[in-house]
Amino acid sequence: MEGTAVLGRLVQDPTAAPAVTWQSATVERVAVETYRAKTFTLRLSEPRSFRAGQHYDVRLTAPDGYQAQRSYSVASAPDDFERIDLTVELIPDGEVSPYFHEVVEPGDVLEVRGPIGGPFTWTPDLTGPLLLLAGGSGIVPLKSILMHRDLAAPETPALLLYSARGPEDIIYRKFLDRVGRLNACVAVRCSLTRRQPPGWIGYARRVDPAMLRECVDELVRMNGGEAVPLSYACGPTGFVEAAADALLSIGVAEASIRTERFGPTQ
Repeated sequence: MEGTAVLGRLVQDPTAAPAVTWQSATVERVAVETYRAKTFTLRLSEPRSFRAGQHYDVRLTAPDGYQAQRSYSVASAPDDFERIDLTVELIPDGEVSPYFHEVVEPGDVLEVRGPIGGPFTWTPDLTGPLLLLAGGSGIVPLKSILMHRDLAAPETPALLLYSARGPEDIIYRKFLDRVGRLNACVAVRCSLTRRQPPGWIGYARRVDPAMLRECVDELVRMNGGEAVPLSYACGPTGFVEAAADALLSIGVAEASIRTERFGPTQ
């Protein structure tokens, strides 16, 4: 496999085929994001460059040899690929996420494999403004894209529309408040579908064509009157399908829509 020497180590070329070998990763930090989401910073034993939007597989092995494997999007920017952030949402009856939430702590060593994924990735050479649509934990890879955009193409306009049940379900709230407040080229909009706090002025319904029309219009204004948005939608299957259908209904070209979805359980 072709690679690039960085700091004396051979790392994967991001344009090459995804790595498929397992490696160890040491947990350096655990951060609580919400009542049901935690971010785990992992230091990789074999660092490999990755693209914003890719994911890693995690494998757990029980004493009796039973193994469980799940995929988690990378939340961090690809600029520091010796470490990756994986945000894990707790699924009470799942096999892997409860272990992360109840057992894993700094110093533990895990088995991971990656980076994996291609169609849902973003690189600075892709032209046009970004329309990022997140449902629930679908915000994870979009955070990586936003962070990479900030470092590699800060002039690229981006609008994030985040759909969550209530304010307590918003993952990365401090990050989103900061990036939307400090960067004139980034707008963050939120729709709370079930519970809204007093005085809430954002959206309060599920994603629909009218909502996305307003977001695209705002992105056009941010881009000086021109916009052919590259659209990314990530979240539960129902959210992604509704978002993609709504985009098509308002005239966004199918070729510019990228989707990644996950089921209701692990």
